[in-house]
Amino acid sequence: MKETIYIKFKELTELGCRDVFLKDVAEVYCRDAAKMNRCRAIKIMHIQMAQKYRYVMSAVDAIAMVEEREPSLDVQVLGAEDFVIAYKPPSPPMLLWQWAKTLFVCGVSFFGAAFAIMTFNNDVSASDVFREVHLLVMGTESDGFTVLEVSYCIGLALGIVVFFNHVAAKKLNTDPTPLEVEMRLYEDNISKTLIANADRKESNIDTA
Repeated sequence: MKETIYIKFKELTELGCRDVFLKDVAEVYCRDAAKMNRCRAIKIMHIQMAQKYRYVMSAVDAIAMVEEREPSLDVQVLGAEDFVIAYKPPSPPMLLWQWAKTLFVCGVSFFGAAFAIMTFNNDVSASDVFREVHLLVMGTESDGFTVLEVSYCIGLALGIVVFFNHVAAKKLNTDPTPLEVEMRLYEDNISKTLIANADRKESNIDTA
C-alpha cells in the first residue's frame, strides 16, 4: 500500500532566490518523515531571468515532479490548482527612498482626508447646523467654538481610530483592519488575473 503525502499549494509566494523548491510554494505532510523531507527539497523551478517577475505554475507539473522522484507515494493535492511565484531579486536596502515614499503617502492621505472632511462638512452645512442647535438650546448666538464643535472633532478622530482598528503600531482588537482586507483582496485579484491570463495564453485566447 502506498504512503500518502498531502501537498497544499499557496496561491501566491514571493521569493528572493532563483531556485524554487516545493517547500517554498506548498505545505507538505507525510507520515514518513524521510520521504516528506525529500519531497520538500524537490526543486520545481529555476528562474532564468534576473529581473522582477511573476510566474504562473500548474500544480499538476509540480505533482509530476514529486511522483517522478517518489513513485511509491500517493499524492493528495489541497489548495490552489495553479499558483503564482513572485520573484523579487535581492537588493540593498534604500532606507531614504522608503522613508520618502512613506512620508509622501502619509501626507497625501492626511491632507486628502482633511480636504474630504472639510468639503463634506461644508456641503451639509455642519457649521450652520451647530449654530442653529446652539441657538435653540442656549438661546445665544454661537461664536463658532463651542462644546458642539469640540465634541464633533473628538468624535470624528475616535471614529477614524475605531474604524481603522489602529493606534500607532497596536490594534484595538484581533480583527483585520480595512486596509489589510483591501490589500488581501488586491493580492487575490492579482493572482487570479495572472492565472486566468496564463490559461488564456495557453488556449490562444486574446482579449486585446
